[in-house]
Amino acid sequence: MFLKSLKSKIFIGSILLATAMSACDSNTILKDNYNIADAKWFIKDTPEFEFNVDDTTMTYNVFYNVRNNRSYPYYNLYLTHYLSDDKGKVIHQKLDELVLFDPSTGKKLGEGLGDVYDHKILAFKGFSFPKKGKYKIQVKQYMRQNPLADIVSVGFTIEKAGIK
Repeated sequence: MFLKSLKSKIFIGSILLATAMSACDSNTILKDNYNIADAKWFIKDTPEFEFNVDDTTMTYNVFYNVRNNRSYPYYNLYLTHYLSDDKGKVIHQKLDELVLFDPSTGKKLGEGLGDVYDHKILAFKGFSFPKKGKYKIQVKQYMRQNPLADIVSVGFTIEKAGIK
């Protein structure tokens, strides 16, 4: 009897935990990463991510997701993003400098264990999508090194920020 009651409590607890975890993520409309083969990012490689916008009354924050090895040879990373609508028209683009290590001390920024670090860095905030529908965001590296070594993955997170 006790074991059956314990199993029921564990099952109900698991359902509540899963519900709570999914509720925490309800403001995220995109969280996706592209794994870079052998951690060598070639200039010709332009990862792209598609997503839907269903609510144009909200503003959105767009973040870069970057995972790098400790042996990455620079303190920064230059990226350009291209945000396109469903017709392929670029509606936002910008060259950004992402700082991955402190330039004076070399201390790692971001989170991680061992030799791999994760970064979530704001690309642009408070963006208003002009209409509902499908969008695509692409990213290119602009480090003038081909291939760029020790970048493990790159991607985007797009979150609801608030009402316009």
